[in-house]
Amino acid sequence: MSTTTLPLPETVSSVLGPRYRAVSVPVDGGDLHVGVWEPEAAGEGVEAPTAVLVHGITASHVSWAALAQALPGVRLVAPDLRGRGRSRDLPAPYGMPRHADDVAAALEHLGVREAVAVGHSMGAFVALVLADRHPHRVRSLHLVDGGMPLLPPPGVAPEDMAAAVLGPAADRLRMTFPSRAAYREFWLGHPALGPHWDEVVAAYVDYDLVGEEPRLSPATRPAALEEDIRELVDGASVRQALESLASRSATWHVAPRGLMDEVPPLYPDAARDRWTAELPTLRLVPVDDVNHYTVVLAERGVRQLLPHLEADLG
Repeated sequence: MSTTTLPLPETVSSVLGPRYRAVSVPVDGGDLHVGVWEPEAAGEGVEAPTAVLVHGITASHVSWAALAQALPGVRLVAPDLRGRGRSRDLPAPYGMPRHADDVAAALEHLGVREAVAVGHSMGAFVALVLADRHPHRVRSLHLVDGGMPLLPPPGVAPEDMAAAVLGPAADRLRMTFPSRAAYREFWLGHPALGPHWDEVVAAYVDYDLVGEEPRLSPATRPAALEEDIRELVDGASVRQALESLASRSATWHVAPRGLMDEVPPLYPDAARDRWTAELPTLRLVPVDDVNHYTVVLAERGVRQLLPHLEADLG
């Protein structure tokens, strides 16, 4: 096992904390960058539970820092998905099966037999497909504002979903920034994150940049987003994984506001009604007063997720 030595910005390392280490996991095409939070010391003979955390479509494993702070007794395994963060140089193809197999490889490499799988946004789709392709690895499923196929707005074709759903989040990937301060200014003006700025959000933003000043850019590769977004609408692997939910339960945590802090959210009432009716084993848990980002990045969202995660983690 090798540990990466690339330096982190101080704002990031201080938030990740002393339990954190970075690991390189061999996968098809190169190394997957994985963040691991080791548990605080448990009693003699007590094995700490493990959760695998899968981030969203333009995010990174640093999006789980607030949850890691709230779960000191749990081992947390959080990869940067292929095409994102410090796994951005892993080659295509992307797609949910590819991501799920990468996550399974990380668990195998770290000797994790079974984990509670928690996915946010696109990461929820990855976690769903992980449970279908590698069922012995997944103890239970928590899908956070993701996992259920997106319903295109009226008049929007599936191939246009990236622009319709992600909007400025997709545009950002093609932008360059002259400095880290300029990238922070961009996010400080964002309606979903700016009003909730704290050290966790700052670390999430600071980790996201690659390149050198004055041409810094977000780490997520546009090609990865474009290939992955379509699967969130009508991907065959997602549909197959949904069919397997008949034999296992999943908890679906949904936010009341969307990617721009707007209403309707990513999953409006019609989507909630459809998927809970179609999937009787899906347990819907509304998360109050958060948006698509702050459901995992903010203390308010983490506090509401915790009781459900802790129940499964034992």
